[in-house]
Amino acid sequence: MDNKEPTSADQKIVVTGIGMVTPLGIGKKEFGRRIFAGETAIREIQSFDTTAFPSHCGAEVKDFAPRDFISVKNIRRMDRISLLTTAAARLALDDAGLQVTAGNRDRIGILLGTSFGATDVTEQFARTLITEGPHLVNPILVPNTVMNAPAGHASIELGFRGVNTTVTHYAVSAETAIAYAVSEIRRGAADFMLTGGVDILSKFYYETLTRFSGLSPLDGKSEAARPFDRNRNGMVAGEGCGILCLETLRSALARGKKPYCEIKGFGQSSSPTAPAGWSRDPETVLRTLRRALQNSGIESADISVIMAAANGGIEPDRMEARAYTEMFAPCAQKPLITSVKGAVGESFSGGGIRACTLALSVEEGFLPPTVGLNLPEVCGNFVLKEKKAVNIKNAVLAGISFGGTYVYIILSCGES
Repeated sequence: MDNKEPTSADQKIVVTGIGMVTPLGIGKKEFGRRIFAGETAIREIQSFDTTAFPSHCGAEVKDFAPRDFISVKNIRRMDRISLLTTAAARLALDDAGLQVTAGNRDRIGILLGTSFGATDVTEQFARTLITEGPHLVNPILVPNTVMNAPAGHASIELGFRGVNTTVTHYAVSAETAIAYAVSEIRRGAADFMLTGGVDILSKFYYETLTRFSGLSPLDGKSEAARPFDRNRNGMVAGEGCGILCLETLRSALARGKKPYCEIKGFGQSSSPTAPAGWSRDPETVLRTLRRALQNSGIESADISVIMAAANGGIEPDRMEARAYTEMFAPCAQKPLITSVKGAVGESFSGGGIRACTLALSVEEGFLPPTVGLNLPEVCGNFVLKEKKAVNIKNAVLAGISFGGTYVYIILSCGES
């Protein structure tokens, strides 16, 4: 890298590609059609038996054909979470119009967030190890039990060999990865970064959530994801992968690529909370959002949209809603608030999918409805049953996790 002083265009990090493998479809076109139509992918789970559980629903990725995206020789080596990641990464590169070549492959990297990794493979590995002994463990399982396997497989298949890092940060893994990916480009470690999050549904993972009393229906009534709704009774588990392709504004303009939006800034914070608990105090959300605004150089009155973290959880949704009510009370124009977790469930690394949704909202000029929200618990400018036309200037991507971990990202769609 040259030692010249960076210019504004060198420091502006923009989104130029979107890759999505989700319960609402493969690729941004199918996902966009369904999310803006207010559809939900939450159904009774088909991939494993839920008879023994009080919950039976989830948002599963359907009709995914790995051979459409991945070479046959590498498919055999990959587990399911790596297949989803590699496909989404390829889609993001294609959408960005970026080809991996000998000249740029060392400057293309990946920074991926995953909360739980390959829980299906880990369960299979542990079961064989305990019941039959280490000599009968399938050796191909071992490398896929580590958290960085999906990012590693994606780089091998797609041929890039720059920065390769995996972040595990509870339910804000994807948001943290996006923030760190921005920093990697700004410090000159990469020219292009693929970033976002991935997690999968498995029986082991589902049973764990059940034992921690996280899944709907917590009250024995109907099972559904109802973000911010006064009748919410827990979250519904989901899965999928959302990947952004990031680069500097200067790079995008030089390639003739129109960006979706700019990653303006971010803020991080934490609160003293039990590892599986939720804070009831909105102060940490407020502190995190203020840090993100300060880092971005904008005021709360400049925010037009919030992509909320709400998933139907009783305490976290209430706390998040209270924070926004307090934060934007002085503003003449309140930001529109939506959550997509009533449509795609809570995958914990779903911040990648939600970031992609915000980028699509900029492109389409609409914000998707909050599926499942019929009776808001608090007053707010919520997007309810139908998509809402909006000219997004600055948007908030909210990341709130159990354990008291918070990451907020500001996306700017104004003049560059």
